[in-house]
Amino acid sequence: MTDNTTKPLVLVDGSSYLFRAFHALPPLTNSHGEPTGAMHGVLNMLDKLRKDYDPEHMAVIFDAPGKTFRDDMYPEYKANRPPMPDDLRCQIEPLLDIIRAQGYPLLIIPDVEADDVIGTLAQAYDGKVIISTGDKDMAQLVDERVHLINTMSGLYSDPAGVVEKFGVAPERIRDYLALIGDTVDNVPGVNKVGPKTAVKWLQEYGSLENIMAHASEFKGKIGEYLREALAHLPLSYDLVTIKCDVELDLQPETLAFALPDADKLRELYERYEFRTRLAALGKETPPNLPLAGEEQDGGTPGSPPDKGELEGVSSAEPGESSVEGASYQTILTQPGLDIWLQRLQDSGEFAFDTETTSLNYMDAEIVGVSFAIQQGEAAYLPLAHDYLGVPEQLNREAALAQLKPLLEDASLRKIGQNLKYDRSVLLNHGIELRGIAHDTMLESYVLDSTANRHDMDTLCEKYLNHTNISFTDIAGKGKNQLTFNQIALEQATPYAAEDADMTLQLHQHFWPQLQALDGQRRLYTEVEVPLVSVLSTIERNGVKVDAMMLAKQSKELDGRMQTVMEHAYSVAGQEFNLASPKQIQEIFFDKLGLPVIRKTPKGQPSTAEDVLEELSAMGHELPTLILEHRGLAKLKSTYTDKLPEQINPRTGRVHTSYHQAVASTGRLSSTDPNLQNIPVRNEEGRRIRQAFIAEKGCKLLAADYSQIELRIMAHLSGDKGLLDAFAHGLDVHRATAAEVFGTPLDEVSTEQRRAAKAINFGLIYGMSAFGLAKQLGVDRRDAQDYVNLYFARYPGVKQYMDDTREQARAQGFVETLFGRRLFLPDIKSKNAATRQYAERTAINAPMQGTAADIIKKAMIAVDAWLRDSGLQTRMIMQVHDELVFEVPEAELDAVRAKITALMTNAAKLDVPLVVDSGIGDNWDEAH
Repeated sequence: MTDNTTKPLVLVDGSSYLFRAFHALPPLTNSHGEPTGAMHGVLNMLDKLRKDYDPEHMAVIFDAPGKTFRDDMYPEYKANRPPMPDDLRCQIEPLLDIIRAQGYPLLIIPDVEADDVIGTLAQAYDGKVIISTGDKDMAQLVDERVHLINTMSGLYSDPAGVVEKFGVAPERIRDYLALIGDTVDNVPGVNKVGPKTAVKWLQEYGSLENIMAHASEFKGKIGEYLREALAHLPLSYDLVTIKCDVELDLQPETLAFALPDADKLRELYERYEFRTRLAALGKETPPNLPLAGEEQDGGTPGSPPDKGELEGVSSAEPGESSVEGASYQTILTQPGLDIWLQRLQDSGEFAFDTETTSLNYMDAEIVGVSFAIQQGEAAYLPLAHDYLGVPEQLNREAALAQLKPLLEDASLRKIGQNLKYDRSVLLNHGIELRGIAHDTMLESYVLDSTANRHDMDTLCEKYLNHTNISFTDIAGKGKNQLTFNQIALEQATPYAAEDADMTLQLHQHFWPQLQALDGQRRLYTEVEVPLVSVLSTIERNGVKVDAMMLAKQSKELDGRMQTVMEHAYSVAGQEFNLASPKQIQEIFFDKLGLPVIRKTPKGQPSTAEDVLEELSAMGHELPTLILEHRGLAKLKSTYTDKLPEQINPRTGRVHTSYHQAVASTGRLSSTDPNLQNIPVRNEEGRRIRQAFIAEKGCKLLAADYSQIELRIMAHLSGDKGLLDAFAHGLDVHRATAAEVFGTPLDEVSTEQRRAAKAINFGLIYGMSAFGLAKQLGVDRRDAQDYVNLYFARYPGVKQYMDDTREQARAQGFVETLFGRRLFLPDIKSKNAATRQYAERTAINAPMQGTAADIIKKAMIAVDAWLRDSGLQTRMIMQVHDELVFEVPEAELDAVRAKITALMTNAAKLDVPLVVDSGIGDNWDEAH
């Protein structure tokens, strides 16, 4: 039984999903020709939400007809929106009738939008809130308590998720939206400024108000556009701001479910021919309701399939269906499968793709498999579609047993898109995918990591001028609506076969380009492709976490947050909401008279995080307390509360997902959970790492490259001073301090070493004298003197930086030691800030990228040794420059020595690579 105290308030943005369902689903109708697709989408989404979260309090909120207060602010608001399609308008009233009859609280409040009602309820509720929406504006509401779920894409957004999706934190979403504008709602932004530019500006300047304050500094045409927008940006900011103080005559706690009206539901279900829902009421389905071609809940496609399509899914031999001239077959018989098994065996190389029940690689089961051998021809083998009226399919276990020898044959070359996922899913069925030859996602990524996203739809649009059938075209809401086993074969075959066909065509586009570039080809074939299987193995190994320890830490964090909050109340002389900018403004500036660092677009004193940090650095206690409270809250929501929820019930371990094609420098990233962002330099982060534990009879071994980027800098620059320091095994920060400050090595003070360390790492990351001064707490001129002294003592480093900037300007990219290229389109920008950022990237990327390449090569070598050794040691995590292993105690000495040697020999530099290793019962001890 679910603990009621943990149940969230679920708020559904009905208007958002109504439109998205209408445009995403096929044009479903009942037998009278009445549209039903949008109704299906919204109702299925509501069912799934209620099942997943089992809430006691839930509301479905729709926009009221007519104008809102935003129209009074800006008469052109939403003026560009086309009129609602008739096929959608006629579905609204029956949908609302069904939602009411099902017992859901339904809210339609005049003069405001659904967003405003949701924001008000979310702020008023004393507990966790889940907002179900596809509206990007809602991201501004996210905090440690309020999260979003997009039930069409399956994307879950907490504060970290918002940053991952948009590039800015929730408190900066309004700034971001005001800058980019909204053509749908007719909100004016800055001309030619899109998401990428908005994120870049906000990262550099901190906020919209600061961008506006420095508008005169922006060069070129984009600066002109910004200055032209200054007059309307405050209005845009107001238009995208969700109103969280709507006057409502109810409280969130009153949003309880009513008893369903069975008679009304029966009447509506019969009218619109919702077979499954009608059957669930306990009444036998009337004989006049349609059976063939039915969607999950009873709609039929707007136009019936033609004869050829029907034969394609029901004939004794594989049938055919066409997508833009391609020939796609459905394999339903053993003779048909035999033909394709022989063709695959004879091909030597083929593209394939799996269709599954879940995006979670640990839980997903195969629904079907598609193949392509030549362009424009592909086949789909359905194995587990189970909707009512589905044609008879081949037995899944028997068919997979026949495919197993081909998929495990290393001499048969396999081509796929994101094959790591397919490999893992096949392992769920006892099949070890071998012969991974090409992954189109990685081909695109190695050719240009910064050009675009590397998903199949984006790649097909850009390189093949082809628009794929999207999953929402056939299922409506991704995994949260129809799962693939519920998709009719006449729709599943073109979708699945197209995936295999387009994968083959993308490979035929990318591979000749890679073959012509020796360094990138070797990087792809020797590092990225072999790493696919290694990462899949690490993911499936997972890591054990102590849920009880994390629960205890959550309670302690609660207590600390309460203590900090009470201290803040004491300093302020009153209680207030630590998350309310308005209340903070009043206390900081009206009551306590703190200095105003900068103002918001509305002319109010800013309380942005960087402002709080500056006020804290000036010695003011209250900003320090608020920052501490926010940090603790983020730690709790992101780690101590969430990690236990991510434990796989079958394995008892947490299984992250590693991403090869995200970070432009080549570094791996991870999600669900994000292991890269667990703090390591503070007590709270170390305690979280203590919850990552070894299985009984094992220890954790952590092996970490020591100062690898500084060593790469020494190698790339050839600077004699740095080379000598590393060659003689000196503490490089102490050696740098001795050089910069002219002090004998054994007399270097702790403060001098700290300053030298900041310089060493700061220069790698392009830190300016201003940034160094801020970090060290010294005058800017002193910081500049340190930098000048550094370059005087290490002239090779200065020469390397100058040469790299010039090389980047000349060729438009920089390279790692192993041929990985990072393109820099902004390196010649007329905007000084943009150009300088590109220059900093040019200097840093070869070091970060080379470090990424080295640890990838080490992972491949270690994995090969572990597989050949017969040992029980498992590689379980990769985090930055560190590999973590779970090692039986009897294997510790041999494993530690061998892994250290393999990592040390992963690359040959002009300075030695050094690997530090540690052993412990938990990750913190080992680290």
